[in-house]
Amino acid sequence: MTFNFFNVRKLCTTTALYKNVQLTKDRFPNLKRGSYAVVNSTDVDYFTNIVGVNNFISGEEVKSYNEDWLKSVSGFSKYVLKPKTTEQVSSILKYCYERGIAVCIQGGNTGLVGGSVPVFDEVILSTSAMNKIISFNKLSGVLVCQAGCVLENLMNYVQNEGFIMPFDLGAKGTCQIGGNLATNAGGLRLIKYGSLQGSVLGLQAVLADGQVLDCLNTLKKDNTGYHLKHLFIGSEGTLGIITKIAIQCPNAPKFVNASFIGLESFDKVLSFFSLVRKEFSGSLSSFELMDSVAIKSVQKNIGIKCPINDNLKFYVLVELSADNNYINHSIQEFLEKALNKEIILDATVADQPSLIQKIENV
Repeated sequence: MTFNFFNVRKLCTTTALYKNVQLTKDRFPNLKRGSYAVVNSTDVDYFTNIVGVNNFISGEEVKSYNEDWLKSVSGFSKYVLKPKTTEQVSSILKYCYERGIAVCIQGGNTGLVGGSVPVFDEVILSTSAMNKIISFNKLSGVLVCQAGCVLENLMNYVQNEGFIMPFDLGAKGTCQIGGNLATNAGGLRLIKYGSLQGSVLGLQAVLADGQVLDCLNTLKKDNTGYHLKHLFIGSEGTLGIITKIAIQCPNAPKFVNASFIGLESFDKVLSFFSLVRKEFSGSLSSFELMDSVAIKSVQKNIGIKCPINDNLKFYVLVELSADNNYINHSIQEFLEKALNKEIILDATVADQPSLIQKIENV
């Protein structure tokens, strides 16, 4: 479910190129640039030779890479590198390590806390060009791909094979799988499929000095040695750059049902969650909470109408998925009982893909 209710602030700065976005160094004056090298013409020639002219970005085009999604902070990097392979990433990091050049790793740049943009003049290494699906095993459901693959593209790919990704995000149209791992994104299906720690079977990463750590295991049952992959999931790029991923994809459920429910208090939300989890423990995929402020902000800024009474205090989205269609009849009976007991105040149910999409895009 996507809620774009953010009030983007337009902050002034003396730098003409970034006149609409405050530089991070100005917003947080206590931050000091480390004793890193400044990129020179020799460095530019080396980088261009590695990634090619088309994947070496400079000038005005760099601006969007410097700004965070909310456009609240900005770095002032002059160069963006877009390698296509692990080997290119390794060559870049080895060179930067030896030269003392600071590097900022960037995926889809969908974060809301400024973590994916430079603070000063770091070289930006974007994984966007590393967007190949390497393999998919229909027997095991294991997908192997590069870190720059957009989540929605992966979702569509495995769906065509009868599988689903074990997590979903509001930013799926632009976020990248490598960034999802680096931030340990929870997503909308955590209740049923757990966190990424359990779904990721292996990964490949490049360390700061250019060394390649190959833990790209594709076996679900693996009890050999240290599972170093777990160190990188949630590491925010501090340990290295994830370049390839092996992830377990579950079979797509045959039936999906989404309900949008209104409640009068947070205590009612907790009671309702307890009842839903008890009644639908095996088929509960998502239980997402939002308050009236979020709903009204979405209606005002995005123009999406709330499918039920929009004057309630809390709302939840409940998604059920199963291999039989009992969930549709069962959830309707369940919600009727909850309404009669005044646990919930309003609700709507959808079991057709088009209607489910409308509810989940509120």
